[in-house]
Amino acid sequence: MSQRDTGLRRFLRRPGGYQGFQDLLGAQRFQRRFAREWVQAEPGMRVLDIGCGPASLLAHLPTGVEYHGFDENPAYIAAARDRHGERGRFWQARVERQSIADLGRFDRVIALGVLHHLADPDAAALIALAASVLAPTGRFVTYDPTFVPGQGFISRTLVKNDRGTAVRTPDSYAALARAAFATVTISTISGHLRVPYHACLLTCLP
Repeated sequence: MSQRDTGLRRFLRRPGGYQGFQDLLGAQRFQRRFAREWVQAEPGMRVLDIGCGPASLLAHLPTGVEYHGFDENPAYIAAARDRHGERGRFWQARVERQSIADLGRFDRVIALGVLHHLADPDAAALIALAASVLAPTGRFVTYDPTFVPGQGFISRTLVKNDRGTAVRTPDSYAALARAAFATVTISTISGHLRVPYHACLLTCLP
């Protein structure tokens, strides 16, 4: 992991601290939009959420999806199980071939705020793994902070000081994805949180 966990950032490893910070930023509103506009899951679909944290995204997915959330942080997984119960399956593990070998293919694979925590080789390996478990008509969707030309001071400062130390430009994120996917669409957004912030979303199709 390419990540900072010093100072106040260490409190984000606790579910309460993480969720409280997300709520302060207005992330719940964005997650509803993310689920609706980019994930587009439907009942009956199988969803793999890589680095799911406390699985707050699940609240915005339709009832009837088969949700599998993976995270290495045991406290996050415990919080996800407490909140969602039997609505999803929650795994305390890194997403690797051996950890998902028996789970089959998925209609949606999600990496929400994950790639900017990974150096290029690890990010490329995760993207390739996502491609290998995606159904032929599925989609892989990512969201990460980004650097863009003309970015304001506050946005650039917040992005630069993110816990993840591998923040990239939109083209750099897309270049990693294009090694594994035939179609990669870039969406660069701002104004989706209560603070100035720029993010890159990739929609990747086989």
